[in-house]
Amino acid sequence: MTEEVRCTIDGRMVSVPAGTTILEAARQVGRDIPTLCHHEALTASGMCRICSVEIEGARTLVPACATVVREDTVIHTRSERVDRSRKVILEMLASASDVSEAPDILAYAETYNADLSRFADGEKRTYDIVDDNPFYIRDYNKCILCGRCVQACGTDMQFTFALTTAGRGFHSHITTFFDQPLPESVCVFCGNCVGVCPTNALQPKQEWLLEQGANWDEIRAQTKKPRRH
Repeated sequence: MTEEVRCTIDGRMVSVPAGTTILEAARQVGRDIPTLCHHEALTASGMCRICSVEIEGARTLVPACATVVREDTVIHTRSERVDRSRKVILEMLASASDVSEAPDILAYAETYNADLSRFADGEKRTYDIVDDNPFYIRDYNKCILCGRCVQACGTDMQFTFALTTAGRGFHSHITTFFDQPLPESVCVFCGNCVGVCPTNALQPKQEWLLEQGANWDEIRAQTKKPRRH
């Protein structure tokens, strides 16, 4: 028989199987906790911290996606401290990246009254759009470094390991190993990285070309699959 643990989430007592995360437990009682780096098909990393919640007696907020429920804990998913943290996280993400095509971030900004232009005068990460294959483009100006594409390319899905994180601090960025063009890397163009990207930093090339005003003859020419010799 599976061991059960009890906790209180926003005033409601809940009993869940041992090993259940706070995010999973909260969803069982209908509490909506925002997520960005979290994806159901990927290992929880707790990188973005947008899902952080407050546990009574704890010194710091904890990421709900990566924190397991413990017996008799009292959890607050929408305290003043939690809401303030989420608001600042959203504003900081927008300070360094273009989040104009990130629907979740835009929706959360309304929920938490975040001013996405608050730090607009700060330094932004700037990259050239990478168009090196017929299948998708990489616009890392929109990347928030959630890491989902790297996880999908690695042990969580594809086991290809074409993508990695390079650099340090503010200059961290997603790239291929040795910064190779994708066709020269081990990429198999499975599309999993595109599927899990929450900000449109990775975008199907046909869709991107349409947005640039290309006609279908141009699109067909640029997205034609290379012949194998």
